[in-house]
Amino acid sequence: METKRSRQSVEIKCGDKVGSPTCSNCRLPTATADCRRPAGAAALLTSDYDYHLPTELIAQHPPAERAAARMLVLDRRGGTLRHGAFTDLPSYLRAGDLVIVNDTRVFPARLQGHWSDTGGKVELLLLEPLEPAQDVSQGQDACTMRWEALCGSGRPRRPGLRATMCDGTIAAEIETAGSEDGTVQVRLTGQASLWELFDQHGRTPLPPYIARPETPGAEQRAEDSARYQTIYARETGAVAAPTAGLHFTPAVLDTLRRQGVEIATVTLHVGLGTFRPVQAERLEDHVMHAERYNVPEATAAAIRDCRRRGRRILAVGSTSVRTLETMAAEHNGAAVACRGRSRLFIHEPYRFHFTDMMLTNFHLPRSTLLMMVSALAGRERILEAYREAVAARYRFFSYGDCMLIV
Repeated sequence: METKRSRQSVEIKCGDKVGSPTCSNCRLPTATADCRRPAGAAALLTSDYDYHLPTELIAQHPPAERAAARMLVLDRRGGTLRHGAFTDLPSYLRAGDLVIVNDTRVFPARLQGHWSDTGGKVELLLLEPLEPAQDVSQGQDACTMRWEALCGSGRPRRPGLRATMCDGTIAAEIETAGSEDGTVQVRLTGQASLWELFDQHGRTPLPPYIARPETPGAEQRAEDSARYQTIYARETGAVAAPTAGLHFTPAVLDTLRRQGVEIATVTLHVGLGTFRPVQAERLEDHVMHAERYNVPEATAAAIRDCRRRGRRILAVGSTSVRTLETMAAEHNGAAVACRGRSRLFIHEPYRFHFTDMMLTNFHLPRSTLLMMVSALAGRERILEAYREAVAARYRFFSYGDCMLIV
């Protein structure tokens, strides 16, 4: 039960005046009535986005068939809910509508090894390359790269610590440590191409709520490598899958194209910004970790054409939404080819520019992803939908069922 002491009454609004560079609350380029909270309104708290989820509803494996997921449909206008299947998706789209998918490719970013001095275990979760691969003198294909990473170990991380990773094929040395977000900068030197060594020895970076043995068998590794990846993944760089896209099959995409629905791609390399938990009590105090994105000209042109003809845009997953809305925030609401780094944190209140419909999986309590879908459909309606999904025994999170917001 909410009490007066559980919330603080503050004024949250956009920039000091209309035309200010960027709103600190919704990241729109100008202040608008749509993204102001009224004076005296209670601050949104992370705890406002909590819900009860029985652990047995957290999907541990993908369905036998990609498109076999259930789909809960939420109509934002009336708040009605409808139970269906993902294969119903084409029936909610019309000729001329535009579907935006994220074509990032997950790579085997979890590297396991041992500290050189103590022999203790260490794990690196690679997040982002900080420089291109450079040749070294040890061999024709040997190379070195500097990475931003998370370091899993019981000892303090300090510059100069060295480790041997991936069955001795990669040497790692921490160059800088102790950043506020818990990341380290590490130099990796491989006996061959580092990307090839990642593919050979790295592990799929599954989220922690998917339980796997410390050393999964070959069959399990093969399943996760294949199924924790969309069929249209092209651009390598993500350490988590854009999971709403996991349901698509060639047959579903063909059905959409035959009925005149256009499909276009953006790229957002999923990293800390998407999966890091919110630690702040108040939403406006949370700072997103930057993630790399790209909107190609073909996609920007498709968006402009879709808007010109008065058709709708379906964003597949939170990463597609974040990319589209970052484009809008950085370019005064225009659809243009662009690339950069997004720190956009979408939460209530927010005025969406290029998201008319959204396909999404069910998200963790208190997560930025749950806050995003609440900004689109309303927090109470989303939480009501989640309660219905729990009661109906939907499967949750990455390998789970999906939700369509129309």
